[in-house]
Amino acid sequence: MSARARRSQAQMLADIHAAALAELTEVGIGRMSMAGIAQRSGTARTSLHRRWSSPTEILLEAVEDNYPQETVSPGLDDLRGDLIRALGFLADWVTTPTALAVEAILMERGRHPELAQALYERVFDRNGGRFTRTVLLHYAEHGHLDPALVTDVVTDIGEALVLKHLADNGSPPDSSLLARIVDEAVLPAVGRPLVVDREP
Repeated sequence: MSARARRSQAQMLADIHAAALAELTEVGIGRMSMAGIAQRSGTARTSLHRRWSSPTEILLEAVEDNYPQETVSPGLDDLRGDLIRALGFLADWVTTPTALAVEAILMERGRHPELAQALYERVFDRNGGRFTRTVLLHYAEHGHLDPALVTDVVTDIGEALVLKHLADNGSPPDSSLLARIVDEAVLPAVGRPLVVDREP
């Protein structure tokens, strides 16, 4: 029995998603093809056509399935920790093939606006949009934060600072800096002022 025949459905799907991301990286959105994804994934082209209408449909599904999802403490008693974890998801994700695919789609939104729109609808909007937005809105909806303070600007602060560090340094911030971003920027913006330990 061949290796292809022995693959589980889950493994075959993972291989196809990985192939779509690799295809994008090598040839770009405009030159992606079913033939290229089929060859990279070791899957018959007819099998791809039965499930997806285009290479970009596979690409979107790959991004959707590999996009991290923020989590919130069940007791809503650890806002700081939840925010740090949410930014940790972003820091771990920004150098992955999925993140690079998102960057490529957004860079090409002028040529492929429908793809960028689908990315927002199927991935960002469905998963909370921003890496701290889900956390902040959840706390606000349950009365732990003033909803008026959870604005679009505020929900962008943490993500923007993580991406700026990546752009400036070529690597995402470490856990210590993530905590500083939360303590010095995000929490004060939602009415939780920075507490500085002082010597008595």
